[in-house]
Amino acid sequence: MTTAENHSGRYSLVAMLFHWLLAVLIGLNFIGAWVAEDAAKAEKAQMMANHKAFGLTILILTVLRILWRLMRRPPALLDSLKAWEIALARLTHALFYFLMLAIPMAGWALHSAWTGGQPVNLFGLIAIPGLPVGTDAASKDIFHELHEVFATLMLFLMVLHVAAAFKHALLDRDGTMRRMLPWG
Repeated sequence: MTTAENHSGRYSLVAMLFHWLLAVLIGLNFIGAWVAEDAAKAEKAQMMANHKAFGLTILILTVLRILWRLMRRPPALLDSLKAWEIALARLTHALFYFLMLAIPMAGWALHSAWTGGQPVNLFGLIAIPGLPVGTDAASKDIFHELHEVFATLMLFLMVLHVAAAFKHALLDRDGTMRRMLPWG
């Protein structure tokens, strides 16, 4: 199916794979960053190298996910949803896509500012070139602040998203959550 509407009511297996893989990677990246804060210097350096590699992996997968979504539209929202639920779902999803691009970009820029444009090692497989950004204190501060503010917003949206999923599963019992589960 190309740009045709998906009338099955369920997301495609590829869309589900993108959703759950990105959810796991984002969750692991948050955990890794939190654990790294209290780690010894050498251990912290390795954890942050993994954090950066996961971040760029998330960026690449997000771009692929957006391309997939442009080629294959998701199923229509359920008719039982209220207008405010539809508006909130659309806003939340738009913000998720924005943040899945903006957080890794801000992190990549932060790495580039701190290292003078050194590449990011992607799990020892390839070196992703640094971005051409300023290396002054102001640039580092801006990229750090953007990365943290966007990450905090992502955490809030994740909590909202999970709460909404449970609301639909436990209170509304409308099948919304099953649409994104491969075994639903």
